[in-house]
Amino acid sequence: MIRFDNVGVRYGMGEEVLKDLSFAIEPGSFQFLTGPSGAGKTSLLRLLFLSLKPTRGLINIFGEDTATLAARDLPALRRRIGIVFQDFRLLDHLTLYENVALPLRVRGKEEAGYRRDVIDLLKWVGLTERIDAFPSVLSGGEQQRVAVARALIDQPELLLADEPTGNLDPTLARRLLRLFIELNRNGTSVVIATHDLNLMDQYDARRLVLNEGRLQVYE
Repeated sequence: MIRFDNVGVRYGMGEEVLKDLSFAIEPGSFQFLTGPSGAGKTSLLRLLFLSLKPTRGLINIFGEDTATLAARDLPALRRRIGIVFQDFRLLDHLTLYENVALPLRVRGKEEAGYRRDVIDLLKWVGLTERIDAFPSVLSGGEQQRVAVARALIDQPELLLADEPTGNLDPTLARRLLRLFIELNRNGTSVVIATHDLNLMDQYDARRLVLNEGRLQVYE
């Protein structure tokens, strides 16, 4: 599904923040991305989401060489990827329901075909009673759960999650992990960036460990 060959990233004239990354993500795989603060986890997620170009090296995603990919082809590839950002990026003028349904609306799907799925997903993340609320009245943890639901609603081929349980209590964190695992069992490749060792220890999964911009893979 994804292959990195000797990828490096630098910002401006500074030192490389990612160095010589060579690894692959297989279809239907599950992995945690971890490492100390400043190791380059967010930069790696941006590469995977096609919102950052490498300074050097080759990246192949869904069979496409990103170095030769035309800008007009990027949206179609990104629609195959679900992402949960640390800053949530919810739209304040939309309700919870509308935020979660947005990826489906953008694709032109009719509400009759997805309304039940949106409601069921909001129920799973514990927000059924807030379905008509706006993001501004939610706690940080509630906003985070909305962001997770939005990333999952279109059953992406690849899910990227940047600290998805950071604002959640342990019970909700375990519940979300079960949701990610179920999604993975249905064929979605999952990459979860986290500092939470307890969360990682709950599931025997591959670990991508970044340290000072270099990657080690533990199967």
